[in-house]
Amino acid sequence: MTVVGPFGLSVQDRDLTRDVQSGMDAVEAALAEAVKSDVSFITITASHLIEAGGKRFRPLLVMLAAQFGDPYAPGVVPAAVVVELTHLATLYHDDVMDEAPVRRGAPSANSRWDNSVAILTGDFLFSRASQVLADLGPEAVRLQADAFERLVTGQILETAGPGPDDDPLRHYLDVLSGKTGSLVAVSCRFGSLMSGAQPWVVDILTEYGERMGMAFQLADDVLDIASDGHESGKTPGTDLREGVPTLPILLLQQMPADPADPSDVRLRELLQLDLADDVLHAEALRLLRKHPALEHARRETLRYAEEARALLAPLPECPAKAALQGLCDAVAIRTM
Repeated sequence: MTVVGPFGLSVQDRDLTRDVQSGMDAVEAALAEAVKSDVSFITITASHLIEAGGKRFRPLLVMLAAQFGDPYAPGVVPAAVVVELTHLATLYHDDVMDEAPVRRGAPSANSRWDNSVAILTGDFLFSRASQVLADLGPEAVRLQADAFERLVTGQILETAGPGPDDDPLRHYLDVLSGKTGSLVAVSCRFGSLMSGAQPWVVDILTEYGERMGMAFQLADDVLDIASDGHESGKTPGTDLREGVPTLPILLLQQMPADPADPSDVRLRELLQLDLADDVLHAEALRLLRKHPALEHARRETLRYAEEARALLAPLPECPAKAALQGLCDAVAIRTM
């Protein structure tokens, strides 16, 4: 059994393993080249997150989707580079907005240098993604522009927050669809499109990517509460401590309070307090782990993953299809 890509994805077909690994190696080399600048300081700042590592989830999806056409087509690797550069650029900007001190186990760019350097480095990466994209043709440019518009809209929605008449849960899902679903979906679209896959296959894989992007982001919400930190890569309860209303909290808020359940009453009280206090935070985390809202969040996450799996049904049986189905299984494993 060979493990390729993030989340312990197992690829058992030797030819597929070779193709995917070869493509991912080419992407890594192209990323390193894309961030080079005549200004040495820019090269240092732009290389910062690439050198810190990462799952490379989006390039992996480009490679797997390309298996439904010609995986060696010349546009496949550049398309994977475009989506990863775009993703990396958003991380630089996200860390500024979130005032994050750490990213991928290393000091974030804004903490190592300052906010201005982080923002401008993100802009530099967007410009390099655009340069690569320009060689892929006008349709690719349009698709990336549409995805980028959705991504930015999702970020703006998150920053603005739900309006007084908005359903907070629906608003949150719209945010995730824009911030995460858009770029994962276009990764699958690029891979299949650049490989020359049939249009109906491209459409299916795009929808699959949309749902898988949501599933993995929602799985992170569950992991933030349920994990010991090794799987999620961050301290458990980080979103809870920072007062970020993720899926388990939003589902709890939609559930009727149970005055006969002291744990439910106490948890709702705690969620109104400043959970920067370590003692209060630990108590809230313990109660939330036992609350039905967490199990409800798991079921919602798995629902998106199962919807993604169902979309794959019309595709021909092949190792790439099995690998994409394996990503659906990975969601279940992550949320256990």
